[in-house]
Amino acid sequence: MLVVSYLTQKTVKNNISFSGIALHSGHNVNVCIKPAKPDYGIVFKRVDLKLNNIIYPNFNNVTNTSLNTTVENEFGVKVSTIEHLMGALFGLGIDNALIEIDDEEVPILDGSAKVFIDKIISSGFEVSNSPIKVIKINKEIKYSKGERFISIKPSTLSLDIDFELKYENQIIGNQRNKVKVYEDDLRDIYNSRTYCLFEDIEIIKKNGLAKGGSLENAIVVKDDEILNSEGLRNDKEFVNHKILDCIGDLYTSGYRIVASIKCSQGGHYLTNQLLREVFRDKQNFSILEIKEKKLPHTLINKNLLRSIA
Repeated sequence: MLVVSYLTQKTVKNNISFSGIALHSGHNVNVCIKPAKPDYGIVFKRVDLKLNNIIYPNFNNVTNTSLNTTVENEFGVKVSTIEHLMGALFGLGIDNALIEIDDEEVPILDGSAKVFIDKIISSGFEVSNSPIKVIKINKEIKYSKGERFISIKPSTLSLDIDFELKYENQIIGNQRNKVKVYEDDLRDIYNSRTYCLFEDIEIIKKNGLAKGGSLENAIVVKDDEILNSEGLRNDKEFVNHKILDCIGDLYTSGYRIVASIKCSQGGHYLTNQLLREVFRDKQNFSILEIKEKKLPHTLINKNLLRSIA
């Protein structure tokens, strides 16, 4: 049995390569996740460009939150649809990695984070002696836009996410789920796919998006019917996918987070605005180095590592 040290920084053990269609551009894209040294962080490198090709997936570098999360460097070089990969890295406790990509959008694969999770686990982990760092929220911060809102407040040693959706469509309807990111079995979260309403597809495509979208990488709901022949992967797949997006977007903070989050009808925009509010004032948060060995849990989701042996 492979023993993973959960409280020290980790990277992938081997290069991890995958290819696929980008959801919005429709391009075929190649990605390689490479090991990195402690305190390197998560870094994207556009290998199709020779100059100015490093992009840091930081909340301050987010320039678009419409149907995906896009980060951009000072030279206008972008990487988009990063949220599912970032969510996988967060859940598996990958602190450091260089992600080489030959286009500006991460492949959508099956529309969830399942392939990312499986490939990272298959690669294994390289464990350092450097302690992990976490962000601890010190006081409650709220952000709202109309009826949509998100809040974050202090938590002892957990990352709790309470998320709800409200749709007029009867298939999606009102869904709510609460998860403890470091303790609960999150396989349903990471296996949940992106989705859209059939009536929105024409508008989305008129805006030049979803050129690579299909029933292979997204759930499509038309009236009271799911058009995907296999149906849903779990009873709360719609809200669970939103929680996956939220986890991935939270990782643009640069660290795992200790906090309690509540969100209603949120998405990439609200999560990004919340992080901007949090980091606007240093009194709102602390960055802690975790050296204590006896914690009630491990600040990493061990359920995702069950297949390691």
